[in-house]
Amino acid sequence: MKIGFIGLGNMGAPMAANLVKAGHDVTGFDTAGVSVEAVTKAETAIDAVRGAEAVITMLPNGDILRAVADQIIPHMEKGAVFIDCSTVDVDSARAVADQAEQAGLLAVDAPVSGGIGGAAAGTLTFMAGGSDAAFAKAAPLFDIMGQKAVHCGAAGAGQAAKICNNMILGVTMIATCEAFALADKLGLDRQKMFDVVSTSSGYSWSMNAYCPAPGVGPQSPADNGYKPGFAAELMLKDLRLSQQAAESADADTPMGQIATALYEQFVEAEDGKGMDFSAMLPRFEKRGRS
Repeated sequence: MKIGFIGLGNMGAPMAANLVKAGHDVTGFDTAGVSVEAVTKAETAIDAVRGAEAVITMLPNGDILRAVADQIIPHMEKGAVFIDCSTVDVDSARAVADQAEQAGLLAVDAPVSGGIGGAAAGTLTFMAGGSDAAFAKAAPLFDIMGQKAVHCGAAGAGQAAKICNNMILGVTMIATCEAFALADKLGLDRQKMFDVVSTSSGYSWSMNAYCPAPGVGPQSPADNGYKPGFAAELMLKDLRLSQQAAESADADTPMGQIATALYEQFVEAEDGKGMDFSAMLPRFEKRGRS
């Protein structure tokens, strides 16, 4: 398949590389002028999409997605599929899908979970929104770039699933870090804490798969000085999207609001920027009850 790929950053570059390894003809564009081995470098986003049967975008936010869509949709082949893998607001995802469909294209919003490691290994999970026909055309590409793709519903449903998932993740990571800090102050050994919670009713992905305590549980960013697998500022972005969606839908999300406020403080007023989102643990270690 001839594929255009726009956004060759930390996530997009390995995703594009995996498509090439699977035998696809990929032309890529990034505003930073990034080059990816075996990916044909385009001078503009429009050049990247000409003649493509599928166009994949991996972009920072909804405003940039809308701007790129305005540029490329008029130059895409009728019947091609526009797959946006960015994490953006639901309204932007739906607006771009509608714009694409009016131009005779198929459209899928397909944000991912799995981070940079999953992008490199081809083990991402895709949460997809769009028509059955659009998902069917995109599915073989999801199979190359990831290990699972869930068709969540109509346009915007993929973003809704990602936002809800990451709101849970942000809340549970804060609770896990709080619990370890409390255990420390109560004199409980961290390994014993893990052994109990990881096999009891308090277990979660944040505890069992991505433990924020160094030297406890499987390898995680905590064992590498909290260098990000998933940066705190990206968690803040996703939590803000969750609260924007909650406001739009008139949904009561008090824990989501608190998690957003805590990550906002951590990233913007403390030393959290550039750290993994699990670095909330050393933050709580240093704090007393106020």
